[in-house]
Amino acid sequence: METKLKLESDLKDALRAGDNLRKNTLRLALSAIRLSEIDRGSKLDESAVIAILQKEIKARNESIEDAQRAGRPELEEAAREEIKVLQVYLPQAMNPEELEAQAKQAIADVGATSLREMGQVMKVLLPRLAGRATGDQASQVVRKLLQ
Repeated sequence: METKLKLESDLKDALRAGDNLRKNTLRLALSAIRLSEIDRGSKLDESAVIAILQKEIKARNESIEDAQRAGRPELEEAAREEIKVLQVYLPQAMNPEELEAQAKQAIADVGATSLREMGQVMKVLLPRLAGRATGDQASQVVRKLLQ
């Protein structure tokens, strides 16, 4: 099932069950997806929906850091719970060995030999990851391999 449809279906289930955490988290995620669709003027493909979910998780990780600095454990816990809800909709994470193998293949495809060509490698690599690894993780591996 397409991720957006699954989010909508699970939102209806959360509404019926009275699960406020899931309801609020899924509503925020779906509104971010719809906003992006309006900005683009067309429906998003699966990889774009996954990218938005990753962005939502990243925002909540930043909220956790802010809550820790402010000494607000209840906000930190709420953000962690929201992350758990959103992670259900992401594909299984790529293990480090798989990521490194994909990065080596992308470097070989581009013919990169230095860090100056990192942008070209990332342009080839990121579509292959399809939401199974973050851009930060990929850039760290590529940087390590090109040094």
